[in-house]
Amino acid sequence: MRILIKRDVLFNHLSAPVLNTGFLNQLKEFKQHGKCTCYDHSIAVAKTALFLSMILPFRFKQKQLVRGALLHDYFLYDWHTVKLEKLHGFHHPTIAAENARRDFNITKIEENIIKRHMFPLTPIPPRYKESVLVTISDKYCAIKEVFVALGHKLKRLVSVVPLASAIAFLIAAIPLR
Repeated sequence: MRILIKRDVLFNHLSAPVLNTGFLNQLKEFKQHGKCTCYDHSIAVAKTALFLSMILPFRFKQKQLVRGALLHDYFLYDWHTVKLEKLHGFHHPTIAAENARRDFNITKIEENIIKRHMFPLTPIPPRYKESVLVTISDKYCAIKEVFVALGHKLKRLVSVVPLASAIAFLIAAIPLR
């Protein structure tokens, strides 16, 4: 339990400059998975990646990890209603990276996190360990959010959150090839 408190304190410190600038708050207007907004999803991905960076036996650039995770879905439109020439899943990392470059002074690691978080859907793999961690965290959170949304639709399920977490972890833990 202490590590979660430590993670939250560190998260608040690292995320404040991003959360207080730019148009990140616009993500609160857009649904991501089920009832989860893009903003809530980005916070969840950043906290999950930060937690993993604290328990894994590697050194991570945590500031860049959190900033990249917060901005990984910074595409600023409702992907459920906006029609793009290309499919959203394939194209939104490029749009998010362009928006992040415009509104924030992002590093190469942060840009790689944003552009490569959809791997393996997008063919080029992440280059940095921070990017890999956000990619895994994004898959974990997305799967969990989808299962929670399904659980709300299937009222017969007593508690879908532990099941969703377990399934999301198993799927996210599958080695990237």
